[in-house]
Amino acid sequence: MARFELKLPKMGESVAEATVTNWLKEVGDTIEADEAVLEIATDKVDSEVPSEVEGVLVEKLFEADAVVQVGQTIAIIETEGEASATQTSEASDNEMSAPAPKTVAAVEETVASAKETTKAIESNGDRFYSPLVKNIASEEGISQDEMDSIEGTGKDGRVTKNDMLSYLENRGSSATQSQPQTVIEAKNPETSKAPAPAQKAPVSVNGGDEIIEMTRMGKLIAHHMVASVQTSAHVQSFIEADVTNIWNWRKKVKDGFAKREGENLTFTPIFMEAVAKALKDFPMMNIAVDGDKIIKRKNINLGMAAALPDGNLIVPVIKNADQLNLVGMSKAVNDLAGRARDGALKPDEIQGGTYTVTNVGTFGSIMGTPIINQPQVGILALGAIRKVPAVIETPDGDFIGIRYKMFLSHSYDHRVVNGALGGQFVKAVADYLESWDVKREV
Repeated sequence: MARFELKLPKMGESVAEATVTNWLKEVGDTIEADEAVLEIATDKVDSEVPSEVEGVLVEKLFEADAVVQVGQTIAIIETEGEASATQTSEASDNEMSAPAPKTVAAVEETVASAKETTKAIESNGDRFYSPLVKNIASEEGISQDEMDSIEGTGKDGRVTKNDMLSYLENRGSSATQSQPQTVIEAKNPETSKAPAPAQKAPVSVNGGDEIIEMTRMGKLIAHHMVASVQTSAHVQSFIEADVTNIWNWRKKVKDGFAKREGENLTFTPIFMEAVAKALKDFPMMNIAVDGDKIIKRKNINLGMAAALPDGNLIVPVIKNADQLNLVGMSKAVNDLAGRARDGALKPDEIQGGTYTVTNVGTFGSIMGTPIINQPQVGILALGAIRKVPAVIETPDGDFIGIRYKMFLSHSYDHRVVNGALGGQFVKAVADYLESWDVKREV
């Protein structure tokens, strides 16, 4: 018999961990190759982890709601035959480069301890604490309020093991320094006044009120939205585009397109094509910020915000969007939107976006001020297309006519994108839309 370690696979370039949501197999169950063993969730998408081998599940190293790092072993599967050369090699490498792994008893003890600490320290909509962090807090007698005051340096401000150790190291010294500070404040009451930290306003609940628990994805979205506003200096530029030519052209070709391609031709792929062209014209909009460094992206990968049945949003990504013709763009948009609604997106299909487009016009809004999808530096909101009276300029003079118009709302990170670039980019998108060739073949 050989023991195979089932590890958490890589879920995308920016995903470092995932939460175990449900075990599909129990200890003692037989598992076929490529059969799903458990379900996991990241801040972007839910997914299943399949087994690479055939065998029997003998150990589960994490329980539901536990956070697992990419590459970490989550289960042990017993297989027939000797361990493969690859497994032996991996084990040898691990022995040389890392400390010896914990024994099964130690792992079980850690998991059991983490379960107990969950009752003491709870995650909330603003803060998430891993089982390890909760365990440390319990052992050191840290209260919930004290825990919430610890500044995290991990991804999205998450408190890490090192943050806890650093806090505990300074915990004693801060206590001893508190008394002299009090004496100074007593002697100098005027100079000791400092603004108190902002506190959450209490929420009163009346007898007829209904309390609804936020969904896991809802909590994650809320956290990321707040983090984005705290990270980027949001500023907006607005422009109105005349899309009459596009409206009339689509009306003329959509039936033939659907009959030939088996796909509906919506406005979204047309808009995405214009955005991809504008990003080629202004490559400094196709960037990311990493501390004090700017990463100029080689590929143009457009994120497309899609509404889910439960009201949440997900952002599938159209890779290399500038290389697609309108037919290819239409098929990509319809495929990703459809599978997003069905919850069938793969992890890599929501990763790697370099710029995001969201269609607020779907819900009747004429414009909006979207929040940047970190670590990108811009997001474009498409407003509803409206039939409005407009001044039409002709060689024979101006006159009033009925036109189809829409607002484009561009939010961008003013730390690295100035007003000129932000305005020129959204103007370029509008120009591409207004100069649409009504004789174009598709």
